[in-house]
Amino acid sequence: MDQPRHPRGTGTGGQFAAVSHSESGITLGKTSQWPALEYEERPWNADPDHSLSRRSRLLARGPYEAAVPPEIAELEPVVDSRTQALAEAATVEMVRFDTDMGHDPLPFSALLLRSESASSSQIENLTAGARRIALARLGDTSSSNAALVASNVRAMQAAVHFSEDLSVKNIALMHHALLNGSNQSIAGQYRDTQVWIRGNSPHTAEFVPPHHDRVPKAMDDLVAFMRRDDIPVLTQAAIAHAQFETIHPFADGNGRTGRAIVSSLLKAKEVTRKVTVPVSSGLLTDTRSYFDALDAYREGDVAPIVERFAESSVLAVDNGRRLAQDIRAVKDSYAERAADAPTSVRRILELLPGEPAVTADMLAEYAGLSTATSYRAIERLQEAGILAPAGKIKGTSIWVAPDILAALDAFADRAGRRSRA
Repeated sequence: MDQPRHPRGTGTGGQFAAVSHSESGITLGKTSQWPALEYEERPWNADPDHSLSRRSRLLARGPYEAAVPPEIAELEPVVDSRTQALAEAATVEMVRFDTDMGHDPLPFSALLLRSESASSSQIENLTAGARRIALARLGDTSSSNAALVASNVRAMQAAVHFSEDLSVKNIALMHHALLNGSNQSIAGQYRDTQVWIRGNSPHTAEFVPPHHDRVPKAMDDLVAFMRRDDIPVLTQAAIAHAQFETIHPFADGNGRTGRAIVSSLLKAKEVTRKVTVPVSSGLLTDTRSYFDALDAYREGDVAPIVERFAESSVLAVDNGRRLAQDIRAVKDSYAERAADAPTSVRRILELLPGEPAVTADMLAEYAGLSTATSYRAIERLQEAGILAPAGKIKGTSIWVAPDILAALDAFADRAGRRSRA
């Protein structure tokens, strides 16, 4: 039996030690005393883009200003009592959710990890249906968006794997898992050029992250902050995410990597043990508020980003529970439709919630069947309406579980009902 759950902190050397704490570690009734970004002038020597208008070319001349993020390793975050209460309640909800889902025999760990990956990608406008994503995980390349979402699943798996040692090196490995399939030249590589957010140059950009020569020191400082054990977990995760997005240490993929780090921190501090809370699905419901909170953080106010993550965590737990209900209903339906099927066929049903797109070889390996028996089982499941053919990938026949895919799409639809200011 699992022991009572208390979020843990970090010990020395990146290993997380069993040190309990609660949200009461935050000072009450005060606004945040967090340093705002400073800026420094940097020279700009790039040749003008002649495809731009004359006015745009003139604006893209001369020095520009890049952000200088504060060192946060030893800072103490301060939020008001309302935000503190929200963060504490959200943490409790996530612990309960993890306990409930972790004790369920259904493979909710795989389902929720995929759901988090899809939601995080959707924040970046990388949208694909559950069927496309499932096929992409088996090697289908017909949808570039689905392939990118599938790579985000690998990044999330890496984040969970490296949760016991959140280091600069392991964050790079998360990024490598994310982009290795789509952009090998930058996968896992901290940037060595200036980047900016929107605009034709850093002069007209919406935000200019730190110059690349500041990235190594800033990342060391961030990791030191994440390794502390004296900050409430959700507050620490929200601030670490905002600082990571401000540093913007990679040329691409920062948003998805930064949200993977949140899941890694939640597991490292034992808020989660068995499953991934799909926090990005909660952020997705109101992306404008999420981006505004990041802006507020850069101006020296940590409360909005902590509040947004607290609210998003509660929404994610609610959506995750609804997904679990839908999957259980599908399981009950499977049991009815395959009640008189052989044991070998019923055994296959246990795989489908976690692997809604399968090959005959996958089923044979999972259930310990011969290839011939696997094909007969697939035929039986097709007759019952549990599996449906989905064509071929690289010459291999694929089948999908439509009811599982429908439940995953319903989860995404609920998360995607976002409000925009």
